[in-house]
This record gives sequence, C-alpha cells and structure tokens, in this order.
Amino acid sequence: MYYLKIEQKREQMLTLAKTYGLTAEVTVQCSQELDKLLNQLQTKMVPFLMK
Repeated sequence: MYYLKIEQKREQMLTLAKTYGLTAEVTVQCSQELDKLLNQLQTKMVPFLMK
C-alpha cells in the first residue's frame, strides 16, 4: 500500500519538477508530501527491523 502511494507521489513530483522546476512551490509541496509518506513507512517498518 505505502509502496504504491510512494511511487505515485514520486512520479508526480518528477513531473512537476520537469514542468515547473525544482524550487517551484507546487514541486516543493509535493516533495514534502512524499517525505511524509516515506516517514510513515519508516515508522511502520521500525518495529519489524528491531526484532
């Protein structure tokens, strides 16, 4: 579930970056959303990695 959302958000961010540039507000916002998804995945994975 997370992997699909992350991949979709990553593709969206790359498209936005190509269209508007890396520092455009819309690209940065998308990047922050991707960061949140990655952080959520990491939080879910930590208990399994600590075993």
